[in-house]
Amino acid sequence: MSAVNLKRILNKPELPSLLQNFANQFNIAIAVELLDGTKILTMGEHLVANRYPIEVSGEIIGWVVGAQPATLVANLLSLLAKQEAEKKELAKELLERYQEIDLFEDISTQLTTSLDRRQIAQLVLHEMSQLMESSGGTILLLNADATAFETLADFGDFCQYNQPKPGKGIIGDIVQSGRAELINNVPADPRLWRENNIQALICVPLRARERILGAIAIGADRIDAYKAEHLKLASIFASQTAIALEKALLYEHSIQATAQAKAQTEKLQQALHDLQLAQTQLIQSEKMSSLGQLIAGVAHEINNPVNFICGNLRYVTDYAQDLLHLLQVYQKFLTVTPADLESELDNIDVEFIMEDLPKLLDSMKMGSDRIVEIVQSLKNFSRHDESQKKPVNIHHGIDGTLMILRHRLKAATNRPEIAIIKEYASLPLIECYLGQLNQVFMNILSNAIDALEESIVNNPEEFTQPQITIRTELLSDRWVVIRIADNGPGMEEEVMRRIYDPFFTTKELGKGTGLGMAISHQIVVEKHQGILKCRSQPGQGTEFWIQIPVDSAMVEVVEPKNSNISDPVVSVISPTESSPTADPEGFIPSTTPMLKPTDLLARHTQMLQQLSQHNPDVAAATPEQIYEIFQRHPISLKLYATLLSWFYCPNSTPIHHSENNYVQPN
Repeated sequence: MSAVNLKRILNKPELPSLLQNFANQFNIAIAVELLDGTKILTMGEHLVANRYPIEVSGEIIGWVVGAQPATLVANLLSLLAKQEAEKKELAKELLERYQEIDLFEDISTQLTTSLDRRQIAQLVLHEMSQLMESSGGTILLLNADATAFETLADFGDFCQYNQPKPGKGIIGDIVQSGRAELINNVPADPRLWRENNIQALICVPLRARERILGAIAIGADRIDAYKAEHLKLASIFASQTAIALEKALLYEHSIQATAQAKAQTEKLQQALHDLQLAQTQLIQSEKMSSLGQLIAGVAHEINNPVNFICGNLRYVTDYAQDLLHLLQVYQKFLTVTPADLESELDNIDVEFIMEDLPKLLDSMKMGSDRIVEIVQSLKNFSRHDESQKKPVNIHHGIDGTLMILRHRLKAATNRPEIAIIKEYASLPLIECYLGQLNQVFMNILSNAIDALEESIVNNPEEFTQPQITIRTELLSDRWVVIRIADNGPGMEEEVMRRIYDPFFTTKELGKGTGLGMAISHQIVVEKHQGILKCRSQPGQGTEFWIQIPVDSAMVEVVEPKNSNISDPVVSVISPTESSPTADPEGFIPSTTPMLKPTDLLARHTQMLQQLSQHNPDVAAATPEQIYEIFQRHPISLKLYATLLSWFYCPNSTPIHHSENNYVQPN
């Protein structure tokens, strides 16, 4: 198909009127047709069926139909079509020149910005193959002692089986001499050595600061394929490539030089992180250990009398039923009751006793069952963390934690009851430290209750249905997911990214240590090789995602296969580094930041500010008065002591804890 559009030519403003005047002057009818016979212009009547071609460079693009004078119209349209074709050809040439200039600018930009030498070489070869005839090409880099070439990039069969060597063959000789060459008859060259796959060759050394780095070679599979302008083009590519490769090599050397220092720094950072983590756990582990021992002791002491009550209550119920039945039989056979007995029966209200005693025994049965449930929940929560994981039902741990928190879920004078919605899936037994996971459930559920209570206090009219939803599910038969969501006020993203920071808390002084989520992260991620992540938005509540393997022995490195499974290997980051990004569902994975001296100083300042808010005279207080203030806030005293130890004992020996640091029941 011709590049000239005949319809566009006829749409020029002056042409139709000119043709009309021509037809009127010669008193003829004319028509213009496309090659397929479609008429695109008709003037006059009684059209004579003579056809005259409209041609452009020997190609017919249409016809003029009419009497013999219509040949003039055909010649005119042919001339206009030729001019149109020439304009398009000129525009095409200008576009090609512009594209070449743009190409060189783009190549120069990419070469100077990239620091990957193989990427640079691949880019150069690709662009050269687009501008020059070629069947193969390669970019070679000399090693440090100039005894061998390293192939950075190649294409075609240039050196697929015949690796060039310095000083040997055409390429080796050109690199040694340092002069670019164009060879249009490679087989006839006396230096031929393994360059058997090409007939024509251009080879240009890569020179940077009077040093030969390597060479660019490109070849064709026919003789006399290249001209002098091709050699000039290759030389331009070589000069730009040499500069870019030199920068890339300098960058690689700098990377190698810093790698050793970085490795040493990472070892020191890891040692510092281990120390900080051990110190972070110290306060919480002591508290949880004492709490675990207390809970286990109370549960053990209550267990025996409760068993005694529950065991004998069944017999009491049977005896009471027998006595009531006997009383009913006496009433049946002794229709006339003696006066003294009648008076005694009226005093004790026998009818009410007969009606209320079974209800009283049922109530006692319900109370004893409730005590048994509480004792069992206390035992589950304070379960001894053996040195090995045990297969357990994770639902029992969740239910036990809810049982302990039941007093906080009930309705109070200033708020309604917090509803618990359970959506449990059918789960297998999970190998885990249930006591430690119970601590995670306790931390997250307690925080959810605190958030709901805060919402009710701040917005009592708008917030009337507080609830916590607990979902469990099985992923790929390898993972168990526990999702705990509340419909509370939610969190800002800045707060959500800091909830795992040791000592970070949004609660008032004395109500939170800021260690709960840091410990929870360690239990889930490090102890169980799992995942802990969170998503929240202001006004839309908060949801935590706890994911642990069904069998930890089968999970060495987590390799998630779908969007629901995130990588549990969380790098240790500092506040100045980039924070983790949210996954497609909006969850942000947990991290364990390393506290730098500036962060410790910020925690120190924050704690003193909180103390001064509750004690305005602290600035003028004596050391004895300050100590009394700390005694009224023992948690703050422990936190303050830990912060000071981080300042003044940076090289202290890490405190290692056993697997049962968190709870230690009897």
